[in-house]
Amino acid sequence: MSFLSVRSNDANRVRSTRLLGSVVALGSVAFVSGCSTSDVATSAYAPMSLSLPAPQSYPDGKGGFRPALKRSELQQFDYATIYSGMNDDGTVIPAFDYTKMNARYLRQEVNYFGPQSKGTIVIDARRKHLYLILGNRKAMRYGIAVGKEGFGWTGNSRLEWKQKWPTWTPPPEMIERKPHLKKYADGLKGSPSNPLGARAMYLYKNGKDTLYRIHGTDKPHSIGLAASSGCFRMINQDVMDLYDRVGVKGSVQVKPQVDLAMVEGGR
Repeated sequence: MSFLSVRSNDANRVRSTRLLGSVVALGSVAFVSGCSTSDVATSAYAPMSLSLPAPQSYPDGKGGFRPALKRSELQQFDYATIYSGMNDDGTVIPAFDYTKMNARYLRQEVNYFGPQSKGTIVIDARRKHLYLILGNRKAMRYGIAVGKEGFGWTGNSRLEWKQKWPTWTPPPEMIERKPHLKKYADGLKGSPSNPLGARAMYLYKNGKDTLYRIHGTDKPHSIGLAASSGCFRMINQDVMDLYDRVGVKGSVQVKPQVDLAMVEGGR
């Protein structure tokens, strides 16, 4: 087989993987002021039923191809341990039943070949993934929920501050849409039943609070869906892990979708 034939086959594999990724991860970009408490009609909280073949090579950005790396070269997680119940400074966080979650939304380390620098958060709104760039062409990937269709926004912001067990205060616009939330106008203190969950990271743009958050949730079954009014929800155990890894003043890039050629090693 000639070099040109091998290269053509590799290109076809990459295109096929991109197409399959788009088909199975259809969704909407969503990002709006405030975070909703609403439930969802459908859920990603179900065992993974689709397995895609791993590509054998990826574009190297120079007109050629690089071989795919093995998952054994990436950090592996004991999900029974990382998603177990825990005591967080006196607040009990219940265990998360990861066996019922679509595996693509569980925490995992992946190879990441994008241009972003270490510490940057990249959000793939269509596929419902959040990447924390670790450097050395690695990223930690987490499953998230994004906002409902009709609250679309993508762009760049900055993580200005973060908080443990944050108080949730619905903005006036949300109370106007959902009058029953008026009772929380003065704020709902942090707890496992608080919509912001165990941690919150606050996003600013041009020095102003966007009212958009990366936060935990009391509804982990919503991960993988367009479920909130704009904020990015995470499993509490995952948002705690992200909180400990990320610093303030970091860049947060919200994209309609991430080029699958830039990522490898995920399920």
